[in-house]
Amino acid sequence: MSLQNSKMLRKPLYLFLVLLGFVLVAASCKKSLDLKPSDGIIREDYWKTKQQIHAFVMGCYGSLLGDPGGSGTPLAELLFLWGELRADMVAPSLGTSGLEFEVINVNTVASNPIVSWRPLYRTINYCNTVMDFAPLVLNTDKTLTQQQLDADIAEAKALRALLYFYLVRSFGDVPLKLKSTSSDVEIVTLAKSPQAEVLQQILKDLNEAEPKAAITYGSQAHDKGRITRYTINAIQADVYLWMEKYTEAIAAADKVINSRRFGLIAGGTSWFNTLYRTGNSNESIFEFQFDAQKLNPFYSMFAVGNKRFVAANRVMDQVYGTDDVNFLKDLRSDGASVRSEDATIWKYVGKNSTDLVALSESNTHWFVYRFADVLLMKAEALAQLNRGTEALDIVNIIRNRANALSVTNTNPNPASKEEVSLYILEERAREFMFEGKRWYDVLRYAKRDNYAHLDYLMDMVSTTVPANLVRTAQTKMQDHNSHYFPIFDYELQTNKNLVQNPFYK
Repeated sequence: MSLQNSKMLRKPLYLFLVLLGFVLVAASCKKSLDLKPSDGIIREDYWKTKQQIHAFVMGCYGSLLGDPGGSGTPLAELLFLWGELRADMVAPSLGTSGLEFEVINVNTVASNPIVSWRPLYRTINYCNTVMDFAPLVLNTDKTLTQQQLDADIAEAKALRALLYFYLVRSFGDVPLKLKSTSSDVEIVTLAKSPQAEVLQQILKDLNEAEPKAAITYGSQAHDKGRITRYTINAIQADVYLWMEKYTEAIAAADKVINSRRFGLIAGGTSWFNTLYRTGNSNESIFEFQFDAQKLNPFYSMFAVGNKRFVAANRVMDQVYGTDDVNFLKDLRSDGASVRSEDATIWKYVGKNSTDLVALSESNTHWFVYRFADVLLMKAEALAQLNRGTEALDIVNIIRNRANALSVTNTNPNPASKEEVSLYILEERAREFMFEGKRWYDVLRYAKRDNYAHLDYLMDMVSTTVPANLVRTAQTKMQDHNSHYFPIFDYELQTNKNLVQNPFYK
């Protein structure tokens, strides 16, 4: 990948985000899920050329980087909060807000804006808009082919599926909105759909998009910042794991693996810069691409004196382990995921293994999927099918790349599904530290086989909340409904068809 190609992708994404702001936020939101432009703009003035379709699709990606409406939490920040605060790898620091403490202490309430799903539904509406209006361009631009149109719609469909997957894992039942809101007369209020129904729609979107999605866009940067067919396969594997469909998860993962288009970045002195700091590497499958024009939200979260979060104490001592004899270290630990001297979350604010980036350089990408994730998802599915030896072979590939310490090798019995599954869960913690995956990994493990491992969640809570709150938090965790967020108060007030999630009534 050339630096020029990278800049070519990032600059259009930012410019298209601005364009989308003009086109889609001409009128302010008034009701739940009423993300709309002013009447008439889309139908009458916009959908004329294939270039406009492309611009709108790029705007969908641009909306992942920030809020064109000027309000709300940036999506990457929100995905970090949703995926990490309820788990055991992040600890509060001087700048932690009371709202964030609520989530950490298993005391989230419906008035907490952290549980606002608006940034996701905003982008979902943009994706719906592409699907609703892009086909009209076939009538006005004779250079647009059906294949080009199908590819554009496939990107929108897959992105919508990804965001709904975040929503069902975070809230359980959610409104399933499949048509765009493009004018005042089209404002709708929707009730929640069951999680199982939403998951089926996610799979439908992914399966329809897969054969029509691009395999490559012609440059490394485009292939990592946009959804390709292999991104779709990675999402499919993840969804099938959540649904406990392990044969299907393996088949989806194998499509990525057998493509031979991805690989693990070799461990060494340039590993951190290649994989994280620079981004768009051969290991990447899909990233939110930040740059100097659109900085990521992580500097104030992790790099300043009154930072909001640090690594939990257990990260170095228990998760990665230490070697006081040979002074070896896991490649992913000190100087990569964390700076051990002060527990700084390093992955997004380190220039290299020792130097902090400046605020103006805070453009490390947010990683949605990378090849290591696909490998470990396949290993997890193999373990559930009692193919423990194959699963462990894959885990060893990941561990060998990272120079994982022997102290973290529990030597699970390949014939024991339980031992191998737990080993993979803990390896995922090491590999995807602070990448917004830990809570979802733990919940997936806990709920498997009708919550056969609820005790893991209970034990985790005992390490993350203050001692005087442990018993209360564990009591809450016994109710499976507590594993999902409440619906934000604003949504309930503006959409009378919504009903609060059961645990929070």
